[in-house]
Amino acid sequence: MKEASTTPYLIRAIYEWCCDSGLTPYIAVKVDEGTRVPMEYVRDGEIVLNIAMDATRNLKIGNDLIQFSARFAGVSREISVPVGSVAGIFAKETGHGLAFQTSTLLPVPLSEPADASSSPARSVDEPRSGPPAGGKPKLQVIK
Repeated sequence: MKEASTTPYLIRAIYEWCCDSGLTPYIAVKVDEGTRVPMEYVRDGEIVLNIAMDATRNLKIGNDLIQFSARFAGVSREISVPVGSVAGIFAKETGHGLAFQTSTLLPVPLSEPADASSSPARSVDEPRSGPPAGGKPKLQVIK
């Protein structure tokens, strides 16, 4: 029997933590042919999406896909993101969250330096500097 990936469970956990804490959950997505997002908002092969309850309709974070409807420039769009394309989930206000290697789906910390001797993913309660003043945090993937 194939072992289920922990990634969708971790995404749901951080999403719930954000909602329970009054924070805004965002996902960073590596866009490929299996990702259905508004391409006009994709930058450098990535899009960052607000998945808060008040920004989405019919949000479903499944084991294989994240699906919802959202408005972009006033137009409702259907969004479909394979869980394997999620590069990270984080709270907009604090930057706390988890990043994932999109090829192997292993959780990695958001703010640790990129070196081969990395530690396991850090707790969302550990202090970390928030996102840069101009927008989203930089997601560092540690291989």
